[in-house]
Amino acid sequence: MVEGHGEREAGYELLETAVKVEFEILASKSTPSHAGENIVVTTAEIQLAGEDEPGTDVEWGAFGFMFALAVQSFHDARPRGVSDIDFVENDEFTVADLFRCLRYERGELRFTSDYVRGRCMKTDVTIRPDGKVEIETRNRGESLFRWLDRFKGKKPLTVVGGEGETDPSG
Repeated sequence: MVEGHGEREAGYELLETAVKVEFEILASKSTPSHAGENIVVTTAEIQLAGEDEPGTDVEWGAFGFMFALAVQSFHDARPRGVSDIDFVENDEFTVADLFRCLRYERGELRFTSDYVRGRCMKTDVTIRPDGKVEIETRNRGESLFRWLDRFKGKKPLTVVGGEGETDPSG
């Protein structure tokens, strides 16, 4: 086996699982820091849905959903301060990274990230047995909303021409 090959396959399987998870956004907000710093805290409350009843997707989809959020957070994250020493442009978030940030506490699956290999992720995800999910990002602007839109199959606006011009078809 090629070194790292099995881990990459496991990551792909988790991402394939994630796209099958149905969810509804119950609430979301973005709050600027009042301390005068350039920090925005963004939160979302989500309900994982299931064909039979809310929360049944947790049993088979929690790890994939969490991994996909972490992959997007890692991909969009950039260094901050001296963390650029460890930053590698074309790095990938791995299953091992997921497990380093993962814990099971009081019946809840929790992912907590701060800096991962030079990237300022600052993303926390909590999944409860009833399918309620809380996501919080710090100092990430409103990236969280973009990630959730991607889950729903929406494409972000992209620059296609001159400065400030966007493709309205997404």
